[in-house]
Amino acid sequence: MKVVSVVGARPQLVKLAPIADAFAGTEHQHVIVHTGQHYDADLSDVFFTGLGIPQPDVHLGIGSGSHGVQTGHALAALDPVLAAERPDWVLVYGDTNSTLAATLSAVKQHLRVAHLEAGLRSFNRRMPEEHNRVLTDHAADLLLAPTEEAMRHLAGEGLAARSVLVGDVMVDVCLAVRDAVLAGGKPAALPEGIDPTEPYLVVTLHRAENTDDPERLAALVDALAGLPVPVALLAHPRLTARAEEHGVKLDRGSLRVGRPLPYAGMVAAVLGAAGVITDSGGLQKEAYLLGRPCTTLRPQTEWPETLDGDWNRLVPDPHELGAAPWAAVATRPAPPAPRGEPYGDGRAAREVVRVLTEAGR
Repeated sequence: MKVVSVVGARPQLVKLAPIADAFAGTEHQHVIVHTGQHYDADLSDVFFTGLGIPQPDVHLGIGSGSHGVQTGHALAALDPVLAAERPDWVLVYGDTNSTLAATLSAVKQHLRVAHLEAGLRSFNRRMPEEHNRVLTDHAADLLLAPTEEAMRHLAGEGLAARSVLVGDVMVDVCLAVRDAVLAGGKPAALPEGIDPTEPYLVVTLHRAENTDDPERLAALVDALAGLPVPVALLAHPRLTARAEEHGVKLDRGSLRVGRPLPYAGMVAAVLGAAGVITDSGGLQKEAYLLGRPCTTLRPQTEWPETLDGDWNRLVPDPHELGAAPWAAVATRPAPPAPRGEPYGDGRAAREVVRVLTEAGR
């Protein structure tokens, strides 16, 4: 069996790591195509070295651009690659423009598509990721769902016959890296001014709905800068560019700005933190898996399981809470509620390979 994995952004590279490792122990041929949607070294190269992922067999170098430009360039570049490879499966990951482009390229060439992390829904149609998820699920031949909730979403859209519950591959890599970080005992590489022996928060902010509007970005940065504990802001290139464009100063008040971390560095930072504030889907779940309370700067989440027991709390607008309640939410201690295993037991990647093999016969 030949499988072509198409990735392009930081979250997909993390998901690719356990999949590549699972394929390495088989006789199947696994071809990795990197679209280059994330081209910054902090969001791409360090994941291949840090997570032991084989170097891509094909790198398309798509880069940035509007959604239409980025998706169109990826689609045009993928067409000849998939035509030459003619795999048994094109495996797409998550909800990026690369995901949708690879799906369109494959189905137009009558190649079977499997969607890893299928069935996630925020039900926010303003999010470009939501459109990518829904369109990919409805075009794909095999839907590899991470949770029971995702399976229910797929069934509600008439896709149950194509859906298989495999668990979440992010659990595989997160728990393995957590154990390695704890065994290594090295402190996290935090921005200058953050004392790892004192309480601090880890923050990421990058989604268009939070960064493209100058007033909203300024208000969110004000709320973060006013928190009573140091804040390690690991600044995504999009955030840095929008802040500069809008004249929003990031490094002020409680905020200490650093670059995005390699995956193990991010896990170490979260393990050392008192909590997490983010608009990232992946980091919400990683905080949950690592036992740190998360505050999500969005009105909804694709991972509703993290809301159970107050491990994750949605705060679309901190200023609506008032300064003191916002600070209390953002700095709340880890709740006593048990977390369970809604995302699986850390063996999802092997299950993905098994399901692809069985479905390919």
